[in-house]
Amino acid sequence: MRQTRTQKIVRMARGLGILVVGPVLLLAGSFALPVPVWRTGEIPVPPLPLVAGGPAVSLPARLWIDTDAACGHSRLTDPDDCLALLLLTQAHGVEIVGLSTVYGNAPLDVTDRTTRALVAALDRAGAAPLPVYRGAAGPAEHADAVAPTPAHLALQHALTQGPLTVVSLGPLTNIAAALRERPDLQSQAARLVTVMGRRRGHLFHPAEGAGGGILFGHGPVFRDRNVAEDAPAVQAVLGMRVPLTLIPYAAARNVSLTGRDLARLEAHGGAAAWVATRAQGWLDVWATVIGRDGFYPFDLLAGAYVLAPHHFDCAEVAAWVGEDDTLWAWFSRAPALLVGTEPERPAARPPSHSVVYCQQIAPTLHEWLLAGLTTPRPAKTPRRDP
Repeated sequence: MRQTRTQKIVRMARGLGILVVGPVLLLAGSFALPVPVWRTGEIPVPPLPLVAGGPAVSLPARLWIDTDAACGHSRLTDPDDCLALLLLTQAHGVEIVGLSTVYGNAPLDVTDRTTRALVAALDRAGAAPLPVYRGAAGPAEHADAVAPTPAHLALQHALTQGPLTVVSLGPLTNIAAALRERPDLQSQAARLVTVMGRRRGHLFHPAEGAGGGILFGHGPVFRDRNVAEDAPAVQAVLGMRVPLTLIPYAAARNVSLTGRDLARLEAHGGAAAWVATRAQGWLDVWATVIGRDGFYPFDLLAGAYVLAPHHFDCAEVAAWVGEDDTLWAWFSRAPALLVGTEPERPAARPPSHSVVYCQQIAPTLHEWLLAGLTTPRPAKTPRRDP
C-alpha cells in the first residue's frame, strides 16, 4: 500500500511538473518566432518630428556634471559615466565648475570614490583638480538623503554665479533637491541634459534579435535605471519646467565601443587607459550575456551632445512619468519617463516644458568620440542663445 501511495505521489509530481515547465518552454520557444516586435522590443509608435542637428537650444559653456560613476567596481557596472567624464573634462571651450556624486550604478561610497580617482588620473596640463562634491546616498524619501549635502549646496552656489548647463548621468535626486530648496535658482539651470526617456511600448533591449546571448538573442532587458531609482525626482524636475534634453537608449543603440576601441584608449595612456582597463569586464558581459562585440555607451552620448549637438537628430516632445500599459508591462511595473507627440500625452498629465528628445545620431559620431577620448582638442562651440 505504501509503495502504491508513493507511486501516486511521484505521478502527481510529474504531472504538476509538466503543467509548470510546459508553459515556460512554450514561452521561451516563442522568442524564436520571426515576429518583428519580439525581435526588436519595439511596438510601432507614431514618428517624431526629428530635426537634423536638433532644435536650437541654450547650452551655456559653464557645466555642472552629476554622476554615479562606478567603472571597475564589478564587471556588471558600466563604464559609461567615466567615459563621459573623460570626454568632457578633456574638452576645450567649456568650463566645468563642479562635479557632484550620487548613488545609482553603485552605492554612494563607490561612486564618490570612483569619481575622485578618475579626477586624480586626469592630466589637465597643470590646471587645478576639478572640485568633487558628495551628494545623495538614496532617494529623497530615505531619511539619510533629506538633509542638504555638499553637492546640493555647491550646485546652488554655482547657479548663483550664472546660468549652467547641468549634465546628469545618474538619478536626478541631487538636481531635484538642489532646485527644490532654491526655486529662485531654477531659471539659472539653462538646460538639463540627462540620460533617460523612451517611447511607449519600447524596451531597453540590447540583444535585439542579433543572435547569441540568451533566449535566442532576445535578452536581457535593461531598466531605465535613472528613472527607476528616483521617479519622484524626475516628476519634480518636470514640474519645475527646467529645459530638458533627453539622451535615450534609442540614440545609444546607434553606436558601440568594441575591444579595438578600448585598446585605442589603453594605448593612449593616462586617464584614457585608466578608464579602458575598468571597462573590460563590461565589454565581456556584452559579449557573453548579450551576444554583441561591443557595448552601447549611454552616458557618453550626453557628453557628446553638450559638446557637439549637431551630431544628434532630435525632436521637441511631450514627456510624462507613468507606467507603460502596453504588451511589455509584465517585464516591469516600474514608473517610466515616456515621451511622444502632444496627442500621445495622457490627458491627466500636464504639458511638459521644452523637452528635447534625441533619438538618432550621425554615423560620424563614433570616430568623433574616439578622437575626443584620446586626443584633447577644441570641441565645436556649444550653441548658445544670442
